Amino acid sequence: MVERDTALLIQDSPFARKLSAFVRLAPGDLSVMSDLYRRRRRFAVGVDMIHQGQTDHAAYVLASGWACSYKILPSGNRQIVDIQIPGDFLGLRSVLFRTSDHNVEPITVVHASEVTQRDLLSAFSETPRLATAVLWAASRDEAMVVEHLVDLGRRNATERMAHFLLELGARLRLVGLADKAGFACPLSQYLLADTLGLSAVHVNRVLRELREEGLVTFQKGHVTFDDYEALVEFAGFDRAYLDHEGPLLT
Repeated sequence: MVERDTALLIQDSPFARKLSAFVRLAPGDLSVMSDLYRRRRRFAVGVDMIHQGQTDHAAYVLASGWACSYKILPSGNRQIVDIQIPGDFLGLRSVLFRTSDHNVEPITVVHASEVTQRDLLSAFSETPRLATAVLWAASRDEAMVVEHLVDLGRRNATERMAHFLLELGARLRLVGLADKAGFACPLSQYLLADTLGLSAVHVNRVLRELREEGLVTFQKGHVTFDDYEALVEFAGFDRAYLDHEGPLLT
């Protein structure tokens, strides 16, 4: 009974929901996945989980809370390269490299499971389906990075913000934490600025413009899509790059 309850818990976890978007996970896959949850840790806000230049470190599966991956320039300026939400791997690339090339910092209190390189390779050898699902997740994250480059290079500030909020909404819906009406969002204007390559003042102006146009409202930690379809059209948002249309491998 305990094993069955554990399997049900894992199956309903954000991580399993995310991977199930590509691969239909069998009971054996879920059993192996449960081993990745053995070392659960809690991280406080603002205390880096992974440090740039760090060696021999673990990756993490984010169970609850939000985090960000970022780089610090020699000038001291920060560029956030990704926002992580429940179900995401933190530091997957770095755990396979000899040295971490970025930092990961909790935005909220985070609960995450520590995963070593040995844990990953063992899980992949036991269930190739799980390995395929994680490869899909890593590929989707790469597709998001490409889209973020387009944001920074070719979309104006208002389009950039609209596209980013739509992407966040789609990612959160995949793991059961949002719907087309909106989602809870702990990001400050300073975090949005470091993510989108804007100043905090510009972020405030852009959010006001989107609100006054009746497209989206971001107030008191909640994003509300006032006119979802119009926002999608305005941002030129095509969610195909997120590949959320259901399992390809059954």
